[in-house]
Amino acid sequence: MMSQANNNETTIFQLADQFIALANELTQQHEDLGKIGTALRFAAARFNAFEAAVKSGDLKAEKSSALEWFTNEYREMLDDNLEDHIANPPANTAEDDGSNDVQQFRP
Repeated sequence: MMSQANNNETTIFQLADQFIALANELTQQHEDLGKIGTALRFAAARFNAFEAAVKSGDLKAEKSSALEWFTNEYREMLDDNLEDHIANPPANTAEDDGSNDVQQFRP
């Protein structure tokens, strides 16, 4: 019975793939990877704030702890995925406009 229950559960990776598929679709529609990435980060922040509010007994008192927890979670996930893209660079799917511009990430 336990293995049957596990087969019916959707993993966080399967759920994440659904969000990524939507982000890829929106990127094709709007042709603006940066805009879609920013919207996805905003959506995650908005939903995580809602999650914290629902789970917290006193969000005002727990805000700092919630912020630290979510930030650490995101940082660890981002680090894992950056390492994956370093080891397995994605093929450049953008059309070459000849500019050779590269986004520089600076704090």
